Amino acid sequence: MQRRTCLATLAAAGAALAAPAANPIQLHVDLDVDPAKEKDLVAAFRKVFRPAINQQPGFVSVRLLKFRQAVVGPAPANAPCRLVISFQTEEHRQTWVASDDHQRAWPAIEANLKGSKVTAVLYDTV
Repeated sequence: MQRRTCLATLAAAGAALAAPAANPIQLHVDLDVDPAKEKDLVAAFRKVFRPAINQQPGFVSVRLLKFRQAVVGPAPANAPCRLVISFQTEEHRQTWVASDDHQRAWPAIEANLKGSKVTAVLYDTV
């Protein structure tokens, strides 16, 4: 009987750890990409940035978006691409930013920008 209780407790704990946070944060980073380096940016995202961020504690998701068109209102100025990064908490995101992995991965993205121009906006999901 005690073994069953132990197994049930372990299973519940594992499920709780695997479950995403109810309200993760999202960071939207607009990237002023050099048009001649757009393919390099995509390659750096896929081969360097995404693998590095995927292994971080509290990581939820990352997407690289390419602007298509403004449907309502003006398009973001000088931002043909946007990174959308989600972590379970802002503290997890800050730990990622301070990590050696980030210090190695971000320059691969930054090398494809016009003068390292970015705009970052942090959101709480509700």
